[in-house]
Amino acid sequence: MNGVSHGTLLEGFRGLTNATVALHERGMPRSPHARKPKTGGLRRMIALVTAAAVMSASLPVAAQDQGKSSKSRLVPVRDAEIEELLRDYTAPIFKAAGVRAGATEIVLIRDFSFNAFVANGQRIFVNVGALLQSETPNQLIGVLAHETGHIAGGHLASTRQRMAEAQTRAIIAMLLGMAAVAGAGAAGAGNVGAGATGAMLAPQAVAKRDMLSYVRALEQAADQAAVSYLAKSGQSAKGMIDTFRRFADQSMFSARYSDPYAQSHPMPRDRIANLEALAKKSPSYNKADPDILRYRHAMAQAKTIGFLKDAGSIARAYPSRDTSMPARYARAISAYRFGPVDPAIQQIDQLIRQEPGNPYFWELKGQAYLEGGRPREAVAPLQKAVALAPERPAALIRIMLAQALVATGSYKGAIAEINRAMAYERDVPAAYRVLAMAYGRTGDNARADVASAQATFREGDIRLAKQLAARAKTRLPTGSPSWLQADDIVSYKPPQMD
Repeated sequence: MNGVSHGTLLEGFRGLTNATVALHERGMPRSPHARKPKTGGLRRMIALVTAAAVMSASLPVAAQDQGKSSKSRLVPVRDAEIEELLRDYTAPIFKAAGVRAGATEIVLIRDFSFNAFVANGQRIFVNVGALLQSETPNQLIGVLAHETGHIAGGHLASTRQRMAEAQTRAIIAMLLGMAAVAGAGAAGAGNVGAGATGAMLAPQAVAKRDMLSYVRALEQAADQAAVSYLAKSGQSAKGMIDTFRRFADQSMFSARYSDPYAQSHPMPRDRIANLEALAKKSPSYNKADPDILRYRHAMAQAKTIGFLKDAGSIARAYPSRDTSMPARYARAISAYRFGPVDPAIQQIDQLIRQEPGNPYFWELKGQAYLEGGRPREAVAPLQKAVALAPERPAALIRIMLAQALVATGSYKGAIAEINRAMAYERDVPAAYRVLAMAYGRTGDNARADVASAQATFREGDIRLAKQLAARAKTRLPTGSPSWLQADDIVSYKPPQMD
């Protein structure tokens, strides 16, 4: 990933994936922004690297396409356009499940395997590989419905409780077994060593099988819930079944020789058969995805490839003979990333002429200028993008606009944009970095320290954050909003691990 110009922590969404998307003009759905049948949407991606420990995944994992997966370190990928698409995918599912949309966060992860999982209570993590390998919106929607089933069922909390109970039972059984072995030894019984080994291992094996059986039951419950949510929202469960069937085909050989009880999910054949029988009862089973969702899905795939793949991979996925909008979108992104600014702007302007109402094309134009070292020219297209985008996705664009405004000396304007962005994006370190820079340039060093403390705190450098916040407190009126923000950081104590 490249850093955006002018020293901020905003990072461009760079390099990615494993599904080659060759979409052609014929049969492509029509964009809502188009004058003619095409669209594009480019939104800048801000990547935030965050170390996080996650629970287990609830879907099988496909092979990595580019080297190793970051299992111990999740790398979230931020993008206004794609996040808005995922919110649109999940909105009817959440409503059917009775899950409050505002309380559930969808996090896109830079991992090229097909996976999605629930962690940290109300967060659904979705690998970019799931987006890229889903041939239709319905396939990804089905996966999201399954994960929603875990959230609505409270499966994460119940699994923790079950694990604690299983561990307690295993320890008690092991202690009782060891006591029996000790008694046998005192009585002079032979082969005490083998008995001791069995006394230790048997309870652990029982506990493991108990947990795996419990997890299989949760997976089946999530499957059934997903089918119910899809039916209630008038959508088909066929995409989810197609996805599971694909993974079942991939794992058939190894599964044939494995212990059925060692499987953490229901047997693929049984799982798919049960799902299909249930899903076919819905009148929406054969319902196709709306054209606009198919179009936006294809554009999101093209955007991801355009930003995360190298130039050669992009050219192979979207050769020049492919004149579809997704292909043109990916090539325009590639042109700005790997070539001079002006030729890239020409391609982006062609997209804008095709869809003047698409905010993400305007955003791409602004990003190309900004990262090309021409922030003054970036301001107008970014302002246009903010004006056209819905308020929620516009928040991320405002952060980039604020960066351009700082670079051109419009510090008060930058502060205003960041403050508006904060209504939705309070945990983006890059936003606080831009805010700190704007305050610093205006001579408000106390608020600059507070903003820097907020940024470093969210990046995990608690010690430095406390130092900056403490310094800020000495320069601010006691009890003022900024003083209170600094005091919160100074007073912060990490949660104690049980």
